Amino acid sequence: MKHFISVDSLSKEEIFRLLHQAQKLQKNPERMKEKFFVSNLFFEPSTRTKMSFIIAQKKLGLDIVEFHPDSSSLLKGETLYDTAKTLEAIGVQLLVIRHQADNWFSDLQQLNIPVINAGAGKAEHPTQCMSDLLTIYQEFGSFQGLNIVIAGDIKHSRVAHSNAKALTRLGAQVYFSAAPEFRAEELDIPYVSMDEAVEIADVLMLLRVQHERHMNKMETSNYLNRFGLTKEREKKMKEKAIIMHPAPVNRGVEIDSDLVECGRSRIFKQMENGVGIRMAIMLTILEEWGKKDENINYERKNFAAI
Repeated sequence: MKHFISVDSLSKEEIFRLLHQAQKLQKNPERMKEKFFVSNLFFEPSTRTKMSFIIAQKKLGLDIVEFHPDSSSLLKGETLYDTAKTLEAIGVQLLVIRHQADNWFSDLQQLNIPVINAGAGKAEHPTQCMSDLLTIYQEFGSFQGLNIVIAGDIKHSRVAHSNAKALTRLGAQVYFSAAPEFRAEELDIPYVSMDEAVEIADVLMLLRVQHERHMNKMETSNYLNRFGLTKEREKKMKEKAIIMHPAPVNRGVEIDSDLVECGRSRIFKQMENGVGIRMAIMLTILEEWGKKDENINYERKNFAAI
């Protein structure tokens, strides 16, 4: 794994290896002995992803080189590639990038340092996907045979795109639930109503309405009753079913505010898991690039059959 751009590029064994490595690091974080410079290039707003990367980097003992797009040479017309190449030239050894373009990584093929995708337009959010996989795996111990419903603004969600493909490949039955204007017909996933979703789901993964990606802001005053998770619908969920959400949460829109921290919610557990999985991803990439530190124990168990 030279770069971490898409979960699609990982084998099942690699996915499970990262999940197990993340759980190990959550219990016992290990620090790099030598200096290693990393920079986080976020061209879109972020709280959870950016902050969890920073916490993960600090726990690993990495040195963070600050980067702020609004005070960089991008304002003078510099390209993303030239910005990344400049950081490489001055000694940055790992780049974490979030950008509004769906395929921004195609412009960075000539870099000689690893790159981690922290969000690509509407196309991919692989580290969030891995955090979600870890949360589900901790809850159920497997993906095989689970009914997982992803509900909300499917069309504009990179989380939905990444998770639907990964979960299907791991043996889950994935469904979508969305308002007609939020459907992504290019994805071969069946749709169910929210009333059907709450009855069949082992995992109900909610998504916010992404107003920033819409041409016109949508009226959401009646969205919760029509398409969201109300308290009445939550009562119809299976006894051991869980609620997930990549956040930020629009309380009272896709989910009743009282359910955000209810007993079956794993929303903040997903955030906690984001730190561990991002530690595992960065350590794995360092190993692939020959930056393995002697004090880091990389487990090489065979997880292909899990």
